[in-house]
Amino acid sequence: MKTRTPPDSPSLFPDLPLAPDFSIESRTRRRGLWPVAGTDEAGRGPLAGPVVAAAVILDPKRIPEGLNDSKKLSAAQRERLYDEILATATVAIASSSPRHIDARDIRKASLDAMRRAVAGLELSAMHVLVDGKDVPDGLSCSGTAVVKGDARSVSIAAASILAKVMRDRMMARAGLVYPHYGFAQHAGYGTAMHRGAIVIHGPCPLHRMSFRPLRQVDVTTE
Repeated sequence: MKTRTPPDSPSLFPDLPLAPDFSIESRTRRRGLWPVAGTDEAGRGPLAGPVVAAAVILDPKRIPEGLNDSKKLSAAQRERLYDEILATATVAIASSSPRHIDARDIRKASLDAMRRAVAGLELSAMHVLVDGKDVPDGLSCSGTAVVKGDARSVSIAAASILAKVMRDRMMARAGLVYPHYGFAQHAGYGTAMHRGAIVIHGPCPLHRMSFRPLRQVDVTTE
């Protein structure tokens, strides 16, 4: 049965490190819980597209250099690290569609994507480090919620990079199918360009109709 571990006490992390490291994973390993997976998501805020989650079990002897919160890295750095993570770690990726997000809400859809990413790992995790304040229900092992985890744990940082790169690629492809919205430029976020395109063209099947800017949109608009 899955047990929950409370979020790490702020007293353990009075200040964020200059870069994420392997210390949380090492402490967990010393408790006899190994392998340790990190999981994170990308795409909670956009008006369109899926939320994408990744789970990563790093090899302690082959941790790629430069791992960090994906938001602190350039696109070129993320792409390089994406390939290095795939080559050296055990990984899995899952997503929740806009329809799933509208049916459940973005928080639940994000947690469910993280749960499925962890479940998809070829190597079963004994403990999961989850970015944020919540541990997904239904994990097959224990989990710890780590606030600002992508800035503390290299496993979570690696997951954030995989999720971000994969989602950006998905939205670039979506832009080929729905060219009016500029998905490749803004990845579905509520930019002025995107909002203007919704006014002109109406929403498409990738839009999250439960999000406030879209709730009052006339879905019959051509």
